[in-house]
Amino acid sequence: MIDKKFIKGIIETLIFIADKPLSISKIVELINEPEVDESVVKELITDLQTEYINRSAIEIREVAGGYQMATKPEFSEYVRRLYQDRTLLRLSPAAVETLAIIAYKQPITKAEIEEIRGVDCTTVLETLLQRRLIKIVGRKEVVGKPLLYGTTQEFLKYFGINSLNDLPPIEQFVEQATQEQLPTQENVETVGTEPTISISTSEVTVDQTTSAQNDKQQE
Repeated sequence: MIDKKFIKGIIETLIFIADKPLSISKIVELINEPEVDESVVKELITDLQTEYINRSAIEIREVAGGYQMATKPEFSEYVRRLYQDRTLLRLSPAAVETLAIIAYKQPITKAEIEEIRGVDCTTVLETLLQRRLIKIVGRKEVVGKPLLYGTTQEFLKYFGINSLNDLPPIEQFVEQATQEQLPTQENVETVGTEPTISISTSEVTVDQTTSAQNDKQQE
């Protein structure tokens, strides 16, 4: 008979100490007890989530295929105040807009991104690649076979979502990403410095089928 209280404590400790989201399968592997399978871990994580909602300013979020502790949104302003003197990775409006286009239209070529934005995206794409928020996912089967870009697991982590299907409407995504980004351990420098170019949301729509396929590629 397993001691669920003790196992729950182990899970809480692992999620707290981890520097990236922990998947259920990884937690099972770390606990390494025959009676502790994925269903048990999932049940105990759900219990922990409920407990944190009721008693803490911290919550356990499902992010990028795993679980991670984070402050609740209503306390975000005070986190900003604490870190206001640090150099943070803040995505410029141009970088956010480029990310939004890639996230909602992926896989997509550089030329297609530039057609939507109306400006050259070479510098922003290079920087986003360096920051591992996007990646090259293949080549388009047309003349010249241009590179195709898509988002990464790091993108999901950065924006605190579990999969591309969790993306909000594009207007909300752009607004939140440009105005309400929270500092994290990975956020250490500025990304992109182009002037803002507005996106026509009629040009950028979500293909849920494509999003689901890309979620599998990112796992």
